[in-house]
Amino acid sequence: MNKAFLIGRLTRDPELRYSSSNAAIVNFTIAIDRQYTNNQGERDTDFINIVAFQKQAENIKKYVFKGSLVAVDGRIQTRNYEDKDGKRVYVTEVVADRVQFLDSKGSNNNQPSVTNDVSPADFQSADTPKETNVSDDVFADFGNSIEISDDDIAF
Repeated sequence: MNKAFLIGRLTRDPELRYSSSNAAIVNFTIAIDRQYTNNQGERDTDFINIVAFQKQAENIKKYVFKGSLVAVDGRIQTRNYEDKDGKRVYVTEVVADRVQFLDSKGSNNNQPSVTNDVSPADFQSADTPKETNVSDDVFADFGNSIEISDDDIAF
């Protein structure tokens, strides 16, 4: 299983570009403090490279900035390429399936505030299943108890 869940702050503004097939690609880095302190009593910080695609990439570029707090749900990917000097370069990054903006409206000073004219569907890729409304109680008709036989348990 390859799954990454991260919460951190952007270290710089996202960089948006378009592929030759006109697909939007955004790159950004988030800083995440480690839970424990080092020998000097300070927390070390990890800097994680993130990449997102399509409509989600355009929304990230539009609504988040250096210092914004985001949650990233994705997978770790490694790739390599040959640079202009002929050296093999290896890159490890998180490919975001979903990025959630955690800052409240207008909390990032000196940056435009996010308006409410964007629906949550704008942040999901076409492959991502739609979320169920929390108010839809799927167990409403089950009553107070559920009987399960030993044959129904998989292990």
